[in-house]
Amino acid sequence: MIAVARFRGAGVDAEGLAAALGALGSCAGFRRGSIGSSTDEDGLWCLVTEWDGVGAYRRALSSARVKLEAVPVLALAVDEPGAFEVLVESGPGGDLRLVGGPDRAPDAGTAGRGAT
Repeated sequence: MIAVARFRGAGVDAEGLAAALGALGSCAGFRRGSIGSSTDEDGLWCLVTEWDGVGAYRRALSSARVKLEAVPVLALAVDEPGAFEVLVESGPGGDLRLVGGPDRAPDAGTAGRGAT
């Protein structure tokens, strides 16, 4: 799964995002991560991380180091959904690889946050 957090405005900088990425990167199940700044808008950043699964990501968010170093930065993120399951991957050359189907619970649209 991938987690995407976007940041806009004061209080966010490369140093703070790097500290958050370092803390997340120290956790079990972390695969890779990157920090980006917008080429179109000053002050717009993103932090993208890839995980073995949603369980690894959620466990990472509860680790002591992440609570101290990453959560204060993540709290500044734009309030929008940020966890995504990877369904299709592509590498150089454009060859597509089906990774898996949706892993949502059958009642995901009717239970919990965002339910209709």
